[in-house]
Amino acid sequence: MVYTEDKIKSALELINNSKEIVIISHKSPDGDSIGSSIALYYYLKAKKANVTMCHPDNAPNFLNWMTGTDDILTLESDEDHVNEKMAKADLIFLLDFNTSGRIGKLDTILEETTAKRIMIDHHREPNLNFADLIFSDIQSCSTAQLIYEFIEASNDLDLLDRNIAQAIYTGIITDTGSFRFSSVQPKTHRIAASLLDLNIDHSTIHESLFDSNSENRIRLVSYTMLEKLVINRDLHTAYISLNKAELERFTAEKGDTEGLVNQALSIEGIKMAVFFKESDGIIKISFRSIGKIPVNEMAKNNFGGGGHLNAAGGKFVGKLTDAIDSFVTILPKFVNNNKSTFE
Repeated sequence: MVYTEDKIKSALELINNSKEIVIISHKSPDGDSIGSSIALYYYLKAKKANVTMCHPDNAPNFLNWMTGTDDILTLESDEDHVNEKMAKADLIFLLDFNTSGRIGKLDTILEETTAKRIMIDHHREPNLNFADLIFSDIQSCSTAQLIYEFIEASNDLDLLDRNIAQAIYTGIITDTGSFRFSSVQPKTHRIAASLLDLNIDHSTIHESLFDSNSENRIRLVSYTMLEKLVINRDLHTAYISLNKAELERFTAEKGDTEGLVNQALSIEGIKMAVFFKESDGIIKISFRSIGKIPVNEMAKNNFGGGGHLNAAGGKFVGKLTDAIDSFVTILPKFVNNNKSTFE
């Protein structure tokens, strides 16, 4: 059981006795990291806590509609203010990550603090020495769901309001592919129903997340699928790639490549998809799969990454072509080692 009575009591004591609380999450933010941060932020404010959100970098445009995003301080935009808040903190919540490598330069600042740490996360292989209190559930579909369960275990569901509900709902639907991934539990739908009871506009949320595209993004997606999609039918795999010049050609902004790998995975007969993106001097790699194909193992064993069974990330230091060549070389052995899951 994640939320035992003793651990919840300890967490609430830390909250009640803290003068400055900071919420941090991983770099390259997504709907779950932003949603869980904002939900916890408004919950703690409802408990009269002095709380600030400090993230490594800015949220992508498709999340900026959400109430609370303007309150997030980032190293990318306001390093001095982040340093100040982190230095004053006596309690820090670590959301949607479980190792220091996920927060970029914010890790150095975190290590210099003496604040107590509470980690709430759903990723595999948590670092059990990373926080004073750890609420980790790798079976959970999202950290946003864990935030709801934290509030529930604290007997504070009466503090839920529209802002908290909207943020939790956003985190859940983005990390579950709108409830279609295998990580969705019966309780996930019950939580969603309770959030709808708080009068959130689920239709508008979906439109803001998935149906609000710039012309440049539509052209980038079209180009990628037409010109950069490679399919290996024998190995049930597809991959796509974008180099720096191509991203610049379409004036790509943060978030514009979100979901590309899932489009490749949606092709009939494809069971694993990979996206290679040239970024900041490295190649960022996104892995997706269906069924029991463990793309997290490929990411961990070959590309210094990790993640969930069906959704993982990694990186390659070098040229884009070399990253793709490395993947293509590894792929047949990976498929053979997991032959039953690809059949």
